[in-house]
Amino acid sequence: MKRKLLTLLGLALGISTVSAIDANTVEVKFNGNTATVTVASNISAYVKVSSGTSSHVKLVQAESFAGINPTVDNEDGEIIYVLSGTSSDGEFYLEGAFKCSVELNGLTLTNPAGPAINIQNGKRCSVTAKKGTTSTLEDGANDEFNGCYHSKGHTKFKGKGTLNVKGNAKHAIYSKEYIEIKNATLNITGSVKDAIHCKEYFLMESGTVNISSAGEDGIQVELANDPVTGITVEHEDENTGNFYMTGGTLTIANYGDKAVKADGDIQLTGGKREYNANDMEAYSSISDQWADAAPATFYDMNGLRISQPQRRGIYIERRGGKAVKRIVR
Repeated sequence: MKRKLLTLLGLALGISTVSAIDANTVEVKFNGNTATVTVASNISAYVKVSSGTSSHVKLVQAESFAGINPTVDNEDGEIIYVLSGTSSDGEFYLEGAFKCSVELNGLTLTNPAGPAINIQNGKRCSVTAKKGTTSTLEDGANDEFNGCYHSKGHTKFKGKGTLNVKGNAKHAIYSKEYIEIKNATLNITGSVKDAIHCKEYFLMESGTVNISSAGEDGIQVELANDPVTGITVEHEDENTGNFYMTGGTLTIANYGDKAVKADGDIQLTGGKREYNANDMEAYSSISDQWADAAPATFYDMNGLRISQPQRRGIYIERRGGKAVKRIVR
């Protein structure tokens, strides 16, 4: 009787199934042109499914949702969306006004008409590649959106699984705010524009990122709209346009413009980088802990060696066999 009432409630709310799955969890299983959406009973009032059983899944996380039943592993009590299965004509679309988590559990998803994953939620979204699994995303041409993975907010990629992404329209991964990477393996197998494009800042702490066949930059970091900030503690509310790498392995090959480009600084303090160090461009400065240990020589834009930059302009600085652009304002 209880399950029957839950099912009736789910139909009323536009939910495929309401079930006694893990609390705070929504399971989405893709199968060809269909998808089954199962919502935990404790959050059924906060999630609306407007797509029925279509493989183009559209979910709305209620504006009133502000967290529920926090746990040790989910301290904010956010909703966790677990995606699995396969579709060559599908998508995952999510709206909301509170942070969320997306877990990729062996998902293969292609959307011929736009992003494979489209997060229209301006808050933080954690994307976890579950350990021991490989997920693959691919998009199709669409001028309205900027990435195969497209997020209106900020994104933290984590987990010990693998995520493959190919961007056939613009960028492979796009986040309108910052991107952080920890532990996960990301393989960007192609993009028309940048492989990874974000605003505010980019931070790679650990994990592995392999980028190949980017039409423009491997990674580009832009400043977001005002207010522009300086570096903040733990990057809270930071908008510097900075690129940070403190660990992990970053490989970038076969790109059209720069390996890394930033509106702010490029700060390299750890990790392993496998790309042409000369192909980095920062509006402010590039700091490399290994290169900075070597003596510096400076050149103007005509290739003439100078002792030190003395006036405003653009210069080339060489340290330890590496050359970077310096802008003096």
